Amino acid sequence: MTAIACGMRDGPPPRLQLRGITRRFGAMTANDAVDLTIRPGEIHALLGENGAGKSTLVKIVYGVLQADEGQILWEGAPVTIADPHAARRLGIGMVFQHFSLFEAMTVIENVALGMDKPGPMPALAARVRAMGAAYGLLLDPDREVHTLSAGERQRIEILRCLLQSPRLLVMDEPTSVLTPQEVERLFATLRKLAAEGCSILYISHKLAEVQALCEAATVLRGGRVVASCDPRRETPSGLAAMMIGAQLKPQPARKVAPAGTPRLVLDRLTLAPEAPHGVTLKDVSLTVRAGEAVGIAGIAGNGQNELMLVLSGERVLARADAVMLDGAPVGRLGAAERRRRGLCCVPEERNGHAAIPDMTLIENAVLTAHRRRDLLRSGLIRFAAARRFAAEVIRRFDVRTEGPGALAGTLSGGNLQKFVVGREVLQAPGVLCVSQPTWGVDAGAAAAIHAALIERAAAGAAVLVISQDLDELMALTDRLCVINVGVLSEPRPTAHVTADQLGLLMGGVHGEPGPAARRAFADAD
Repeated sequence: MTAIACGMRDGPPPRLQLRGITRRFGAMTANDAVDLTIRPGEIHALLGENGAGKSTLVKIVYGVLQADEGQILWEGAPVTIADPHAARRLGIGMVFQHFSLFEAMTVIENVALGMDKPGPMPALAARVRAMGAAYGLLLDPDREVHTLSAGERQRIEILRCLLQSPRLLVMDEPTSVLTPQEVERLFATLRKLAAEGCSILYISHKLAEVQALCEAATVLRGGRVVASCDPRRETPSGLAAMMIGAQLKPQPARKVAPAGTPRLVLDRLTLAPEAPHGVTLKDVSLTVRAGEAVGIAGIAGNGQNELMLVLSGERVLARADAVMLDGAPVGRLGAAERRRRGLCCVPEERNGHAAIPDMTLIENAVLTAHRRRDLLRSGLIRFAAARRFAAEVIRRFDVRTEGPGALAGTLSGGNLQKFVVGREVLQAPGVLCVSQPTWGVDAGAAAAIHAALIERAAAGAAVLVISQDLDELMALTDRLCVINVGVLSEPRPTAHVTADQLGLLMGGVHGEPGPAARRAFADAD
């Protein structure tokens, strides 16, 4: 398909130019003769639906992968980027969507490993603290990574790049777990970097963000460039249409139903963390009723992970009645028994927690659905039934994959997310708890996931959504609350609060909300 030229501009010689970049994985062509030009000081968006080839292309730019065909020019000269060390020597920094971190090491050790000349560790730790404070990306350099949430891990990646003063900064979904205030702070930083001559290649599925930040965009579909434009002159629906090749169906309005009977009740739940530096849950109480979707907002690392472990049954409690499921105390019951009683969960981390990368989609379907979808008989897997169920998930949620026998690890992040959500939704749970349901998925996939969650609530399920995406929470939920340092605020009707009020109440990385933030949220009543 011939690329659609939506806008061109003259300027200085390109910082980076890709000519005819092609990359194949067996019979699949991930990038097909891709051309891309980024100029000094330009903030350039790379758009496309899940599986369009964006991640493959930026991995080639950063030296993680090599192109089968094509040429890379850096400031007008042909270069071979053999590995990330070579990319960093040129001045290319990369913030990955899937983190490249060693979990057994500390924050500062991971930062140092990602730098060619980190310098003395005490001085580097001081730089991390200072830059984190300046950009609102606070981190304790001595924390071990395995104790951090996904959002906190993302901050490591961002800070590690900024510490190297890059000339080209590649960012893959950098705002997925940031509040509106943090997004504005990050955008101010990126605009300042661009004004100083740094080029930025920005990947995001949040089209409003792309319009607010980027001055140029290249759109991939099926591995090919299908459009280039100035996103500021387009509409979000127009950009989405370029990405998917059709107009995005409008999201049905959320119908607020009368409150039904309580299906999930948390009563004065208090629990210390298992991991060092974790967050203690403090007197958490919440009721989610049949037909209702309730949202929990909060900055990453404020107790969301600990709460999900308790909800799923991966951590059991001393008090059985601290968690009630359809009127029955289940606080002392494990995950399998809670699933039998109608609870399904989607954890935040899809790789390794929600799905096992080295297992097929069929096997991953069996892991959580074997009881509710009758995939076992006399202790043996009914592989034909499991294959049919995995195929149903793939079909219903438009998972782009070679088939049910594909390894989970071969799917793009967004497609794996669709599979995990679909696997849980199609078990028809009475209570569905999801954390970051659309992290890293494109606009079309996000709309499909949202529709599925709304459908479950309409069918009488109690749906609990934990998310850092405030737009998502505002669109999906009937009531909203905020978790901050393990304390859950009183829920408020979603129609009566704004994203800015929620962002204020979220109150920083590990800080109590100030009086102004509490007043803003209280006024929502």
